[in-house]
Amino acid sequence: MRFLLHPLALACLSAASLAAQANTLSLDSTVVTARGYASDSFDTPQAIEVLQPAPGSSAPAGSLLRGQPGLAVQSDGAWGQNPVLRGLKKESVVVMVDGIRVNSAQPQGALASFLDLGLLERMEVVKGPGSVLYGSGAMGGVVNLLTPQAEFSAQREQGGRFGVAASSVDKGFSGALTVHDSSSEHAVLLGLAGRDVGDYKSPQDREKNTGYQSDSLLLKYQQKIAEDYVARLNLQRHVDEDVWYPGSTRPVAMPPTVGIATIHSPRQERELYSLGLDAPLGEGTLSSEVYRQEVFRQIRAYSSRLQRNYVENDVSFITHGLRSAWTTPLGDNHRLTLGAETWKMTGDPQRFMSPLPSGVRILNNPFEDGELRSSGLFLQDEFSLGQSQFTAGLRYDRNRGDARVKGGTQTSGLDNTDHNLSWSLGVVQPLSATLNLYANLGQAYRTPDMRERFEDSARGDGYYHVGNPQLEAERSSSFELGLKGRDAGLSYQLAAFHTRIDDYIAGRVTGQVTPQGPVKRTENLDQVVIYGLEGGLQLPLGAFTVDAGFTWLRGNNQQDDEPLYQMPASELRLGIGQPAEQGLYWHAGLRAVAAQNRVATRFSNGTENKTDGFVTADASLGYGFGALGVLKTANLDLRLSNLANKQYHEHLTDGVSGQELAAPGRGATLAFSGSF
Repeated sequence: MRFLLHPLALACLSAASLAAQANTLSLDSTVVTARGYASDSFDTPQAIEVLQPAPGSSAPAGSLLRGQPGLAVQSDGAWGQNPVLRGLKKESVVVMVDGIRVNSAQPQGALASFLDLGLLERMEVVKGPGSVLYGSGAMGGVVNLLTPQAEFSAQREQGGRFGVAASSVDKGFSGALTVHDSSSEHAVLLGLAGRDVGDYKSPQDREKNTGYQSDSLLLKYQQKIAEDYVARLNLQRHVDEDVWYPGSTRPVAMPPTVGIATIHSPRQERELYSLGLDAPLGEGTLSSEVYRQEVFRQIRAYSSRLQRNYVENDVSFITHGLRSAWTTPLGDNHRLTLGAETWKMTGDPQRFMSPLPSGVRILNNPFEDGELRSSGLFLQDEFSLGQSQFTAGLRYDRNRGDARVKGGTQTSGLDNTDHNLSWSLGVVQPLSATLNLYANLGQAYRTPDMRERFEDSARGDGYYHVGNPQLEAERSSSFELGLKGRDAGLSYQLAAFHTRIDDYIAGRVTGQVTPQGPVKRTENLDQVVIYGLEGGLQLPLGAFTVDAGFTWLRGNNQQDDEPLYQMPASELRLGIGQPAEQGLYWHAGLRAVAAQNRVATRFSNGTENKTDGFVTADASLGYGFGALGVLKTANLDLRLSNLANKQYHEHLTDGVSGQELAAPGRGATLAFSGSF
């Protein structure tokens, strides 16, 4: 269905009516990501979304972004749901778990999916440049996945929460449990979660290779070691098995023995070990954290003709890091934050190829002993002049990349160091007690990842990609102007933004041809520009609450004078519901996505295609029992998705043009959750 949206009409509709879905918190939520400490998002000069998973959710964490203002998802299968913020994809978005970035140079899959929704308390999304606090990659913004905290209590307390769910469209089952024990001196929290998801059914057929299994473990501990001194421990482990990426399925020209190839991962893991300390320093607090995080993946390419894997790649991306920040008040309306951060990521992929019927395995490592290092110092000053509230930040980073071998033969010219300065200046001007005008101006940057620097290999788009160790870092200059309002149950926001990115990193066809396909070399484009409008509103009407959100986005490749590759389509979301803590509650909504006609033809070399518009309808119905037996709270939820059984795919769905993976069809999820 072709659905055309005009930005002015969308803005008027949003301002006159509705925004945040039932799983979106109101705009006066306390967030920790925007400023590095707990603060009110209403007084922050950036657009922020705070998202909560529905009880018993079994979808990947990235799926929460779909339909939210300025946000989108790039999917390559049921598991891989990559966040897209204002048109910038995973490379230009910092994804964190509990404030610790998840680093990995993975070709398929999504960093945001390395966490079970059952252990997610909320997701904070800060849109716009965030390099001052978070360094490289935060040009589009920051996605922070926050798990439940171990919190002190005045008296000894024990308790927990749970959720179980079954879904029809994928014959899936999921469950999660957290338990805690706390006192005034210590707090411990243990979480367990798991899911078993089958191949989901689209309106036409059951989609092969969309099922997977996963399990998660979470352990947090806090101990007061002296007055105002708190030690923190955070241990996490997440395992996925039998994950396939149907969007990667491509015909392979050379060698002809392969036929159709599909990427999959028999096993992948994320492990986090983090130790922190909060201590008084002068009038402020010094918070420090040291961590080790490993993302391990078995990556396989399955051949339809050989009926086996012809590529086997095992790799661990290990990051060691330290972050420390001192925050202190300097008067009633003045706060200063000084911080330092350093991390080192290593990767040494081992790849064997066996594309011939003989099955002989040949070692063909894309690169060896890859290493990225980053060290930075940052300052953030928050102060008031009259009623105006200012936030100013400055950061300096030194980044270095190196490898021992690139492409099996190159051993020189691989070392590259760059120095980056990031800054931001934001102001919030109250127009009334319930309405704030804000503006934000800033620069952010992104250094190239390991694959862009060092990897030489054939990829799913039919090209042989050649890495470039001497790439320049991308630099963005952004401006945002917006409104935030709240009054009792009413909350709304409207934002206009413009981002220019210099030295944009992309693959460029060289005209050379290798036995594995034509060559596409990673290069810096001169400049790209992304701009748009977004907004959302939540409005109580008697016993009901109506909500809406919209996104209008444009991207231009200035060097080639064409639309920027893979920009999300414009969309509108409308909903109405009746919330309640006890008794019956419900919500119904429509999501309309415009046809995407602005596609790239030169930069993408014909791999991007037009996408039809679509409208989908979802509904949920639940009942809150309050206290039930030994339970403090109990809820039963029924969620219905794609009610019209619409056949469609998102614009940012990977796959051969015209054969992209279809979205799930009509489905129902029944969930039971509670606390004790």
